Amino acid sequence: MEPTGDHDWIRACTLPDNTELQERTLKTEQDIVIGERCRIDYGLFGNDVVVCEFSKINGNIVAGGDARIDNWCEINGDVLVEEDAYLGEGVKIQGKLIVRGDLDIGDNVQIERGFEAKGWISIRNPMPVIIYIVMYLVAVLGIEKEEELTSVLQKLFGDDEATAATPLMIPTGAVLNMQTFSVPERMVVGAGCRLHGNIRASSIAVREKTTIFGSLHLRQGASIARGSVIHGDVQSDGDVVVEQEVHILGNVSCLCLTLHEDARVDGVIRAPGGLKIERRAT
Repeated sequence: MEPTGDHDWIRACTLPDNTELQERTLKTEQDIVIGERCRIDYGLFGNDVVVCEFSKINGNIVAGGDARIDNWCEINGDVLVEEDAYLGEGVKIQGKLIVRGDLDIGDNVQIERGFEAKGWISIRNPMPVIIYIVMYLVAVLGIEKEEELTSVLQKLFGDDEATAATPLMIPTGAVLNMQTFSVPERMVVGAGCRLHGNIRASSIAVREKTTIFGSLHLRQGASIARGSVIHGDVQSDGDVVVEQEVHILGNVSCLCLTLHEDARVDGVIRAPGGLKIERRAT
């Protein structure tokens, strides 16, 4: 069974609960999956870390579990892996590589500052990351048909709410730096997150008590859950829902706005389609 060419299931950006961007590192306690052809200008800290083809990470990668770095990726930093590491063909690591477990390494891999592996070292081309993910899910979930795989992946990665078990998913073609967090499609941000940068996406769902130091620029709608704080503007071509105890320090511009009476907007509200005020439940 071949994976679909477009990898529809990896188009959404999902950040699990308590994700933080701190000191130039995107940090989570969950697994991290980076799609193809991404550019990320800071490091990654997670459990298992998977980076798909032709992506560039301008920072260190620290994996509490395994790390899989696919063909022709470039890592401008160190790679520290507590378990096993798999490096595809043409991978470049500008720093050092330290692997506590086994190391599978492909052709034409460059490691500028040397490597250390405690376990076995195999010089071979590991299977592409996308194929690995598909085969893993087929084995674990007992999936026989591609249609079933697509349904399961969409259910796993496409829910409106990010749960604690959800991997941190950065979609194909995303650009992340200290000024901009740009993804091509929808974005789901879990509860208790802290992010820096202006977010650009088709739509966004921000869960409870998350803080974003930047503005939201959206082609469709947005929902901002209770207790979250946006240190910037919210600009949307669709509808926006702002729940109880949300604080938006900038302006809100959208088609229709639903605003809880206990929410606060410091700037100007522009909603040509209408403004609805939600009252407290009695």
